Amino acid sequence: MSNPRPPIIRTFHSLHIFMLILGNRIQHSLENEFVGNYSNHFLSHVPRLLSSKITVLDLSLNNITGLQTEDFKPLPKLRVLKLSHNRIQHLDIRVFKFNQDLQYLDLSHNKLWRILCYPLMNLTYLDLSFNEFEALPICEEFANMSQLDFLGLSATRIQKSDLLPIRHLNLSNILLDLERFYGKKDKLESLPILSTKILQIIFPPNRAFSVQLDMSVSNLRSLELTNINLDDNKCSIFNGFLSKVINNLRFLNLTLYHIETTWKCFVGILQFLWDKPTEYLYIYNLTLVETIESEPFSYYETSLKGLKIELLSVKVYIFSQTSLYRIFSDMNIKMLTLSNTQVLHMLCPSKPSPFQYLDFSNSLFTESLFQDCGNLNLLQTLILQKNKFKQLYKIVQMTEKMESLKHLDLSQNSIRYDGKGNCSWTGSLLVLNLSSNELTDSVFRCLPPNITVLDLHRNSIRSIPKDMSNLETLQELNIAFNFLADLPGCSTFSSLSVLIIRYNSVSRPTTHFFNSCQNIKSLQAGDNPFLCSCELREFSKNIATLSNKMVSGWPHLYKCAFPDSYKGTQLKDFHLSPLSCNLVLLVITIVIIGSVLMIVATFLCIHFDLPWYLRMMFQWTQTRRRARNIPIDKLERTFQFHAFISYSELDSAWVKHELLPNLEDEDIKICLHERNFVPGKSIVENIINCIEKSYKSVFILSPNFVQSEWCHYELYFAHHKLFHEGSDNLILILLEPIPQYSIPARYHKLKALMAQRTYLEWHKEKSKQGLFWANIKAAFNMKLALVKEDNDI
Repeated sequence: MSNPRPPIIRTFHSLHIFMLILGNRIQHSLENEFVGNYSNHFLSHVPRLLSSKITVLDLSLNNITGLQTEDFKPLPKLRVLKLSHNRIQHLDIRVFKFNQDLQYLDLSHNKLWRILCYPLMNLTYLDLSFNEFEALPICEEFANMSQLDFLGLSATRIQKSDLLPIRHLNLSNILLDLERFYGKKDKLESLPILSTKILQIIFPPNRAFSVQLDMSVSNLRSLELTNINLDDNKCSIFNGFLSKVINNLRFLNLTLYHIETTWKCFVGILQFLWDKPTEYLYIYNLTLVETIESEPFSYYETSLKGLKIELLSVKVYIFSQTSLYRIFSDMNIKMLTLSNTQVLHMLCPSKPSPFQYLDFSNSLFTESLFQDCGNLNLLQTLILQKNKFKQLYKIVQMTEKMESLKHLDLSQNSIRYDGKGNCSWTGSLLVLNLSSNELTDSVFRCLPPNITVLDLHRNSIRSIPKDMSNLETLQELNIAFNFLADLPGCSTFSSLSVLIIRYNSVSRPTTHFFNSCQNIKSLQAGDNPFLCSCELREFSKNIATLSNKMVSGWPHLYKCAFPDSYKGTQLKDFHLSPLSCNLVLLVITIVIIGSVLMIVATFLCIHFDLPWYLRMMFQWTQTRRRARNIPIDKLERTFQFHAFISYSELDSAWVKHELLPNLEDEDIKICLHERNFVPGKSIVENIINCIEKSYKSVFILSPNFVQSEWCHYELYFAHHKLFHEGSDNLILILLEPIPQYSIPARYHKLKALMAQRTYLEWHKEKSKQGLFWANIKAAFNMKLALVKEDNDI
């Protein structure tokens, strides 16, 4: 069925040539057209210094009053010129004599009353409508314009001679603006037969129809009439006008815009057209006045296939609803549209109906429509969008007896499904539109079994139940603008080829979709809040391998929403290393690196004796820390020596040649028994005095040490001082290794000290002796002020 528009949106067949760019004044090339757009710029004349390259020039919606040859002479390539909605009164077409390529000229909606002609042989579109011509502005030169396809005219009267120059032209579209027409009431003049496929006539608005024209048109396929005001007395005049225009025509599409009439007259027009060669009747903005009563109507054989009434206003407040509904419900036509009306209901046809297409969109219908109706067996398409439907199960009941129904549109209602009621849809239903309703997940348990196209966008669906019935024939699913968290698998949609799931809550899509949906040919999954993580990496990889034709909106509609560091990043630009996303690979890598590190550490330990170095460094650090933490005033009491050294006579060579030179070079004062013991005092008393007057006690441990009785006494007294005074005055130096079994049982204190305290180990390698001496020297506080040695020692 054709889709006519109101006159303000008239179809211009050459409009594809005319390409206008809105915005500031610009001149630029677009699709091989060089466009100059000066529309709505408050111009009073054509701009100067226009580029000679301009092919399309828009000067509409300005205040231009006149045109000069000099205005368009610099534009030899001009093909499209729009001058509508200006204030031009006089036109001499010779101003375009230098524009021989001009094809499109729009001068509508000006104040033209006079025109001087000039042949423009290439002109295909000429619009002179909505001006102030008294007679039709048709020149003799029009007879030679064989390329002319569209002609728009306006006049206050029409004479036979006016149309003679164009009677032989085969036009595609003629527009007659008769808004100011008054005509002749005393004589009906027969006009010459015109040849055109589309005839548009605009009658005077807000005036009772009284136009009488004896007009015949050959090759006419579409007649569009605007502004029809009829009462019961004017119906015959209007029908008489129609009969002359459509006489002897074979097929015709008739469109009536802005018609106000009575119900009786409207039914009379339908009855008049019922046996005429009219295939499709489209009525836009119908207003019914006065009364609505039952009118007889004969539904005999008709050539009418479709009736469409859009925007119906009923200005009758008390009338029989049946009188209105029955006229439409019993029509023996294939297509009926009543959209954007105030109709509340529609009756079931009183006998089997030939209706194949019914459109009741944007009305006030409820679930009471067509209940228990068995006379719509041939109905294939039912459009019920923007109505008042609420219960899905009642809609199912409505369709049960529609054995041929294939397409059902219930979008933009308030439909819900609570799991109750019968879900025995008619088995013929293939296309179902339930978008923009209040449906939840439960709707998947009440769907037609043979559905192929399902539209559920803009609902409240959060998931697809696993226990839903299989929709093995479903090929297209639109579930955009819902709350799904993942792409649905195809275990229940084995034939799915088109999936639209934009604007949902899909953040972590699984790869199960690509594994199970092998028949997908089109996927729209953009505008979702994707969480860019390892889980998304595989999805992005799979979707990037598909062609752009298969994935709509890739890559600009597929962006990261989380985390914030990746927000706004396109999925194609989101990358993570395989190592960070593969747990097995990560574990293997860690094991390999760990093994290498262990091997390297083992090699270092063996080759460089690394544990010994680490242990010595730790001891040096700990010693330095303890030395710093002991207040200096606490030390400056009775100390005369920095250290008392206890050793076996068998180790005296090492003490005298290694230990003493290194310590005394650092001004460390050492107490030795052989030079500092006081003669005449007992050995034990000398040992105790030396330990008491020394800051540290250094013990040179070796197998020789454990064999010395006096060394044992010295160690015993030093340990006693450590225990009672809490000072950290012991330094153990392991000169040679001492096996635990070789230490006598009476030396239990030595065993305890070696087990509990760290000791410095002498190493014979020169490279390791530097750290050994650094550890010993760090144990002494060199700022310690010693008292002078008294005579007791």
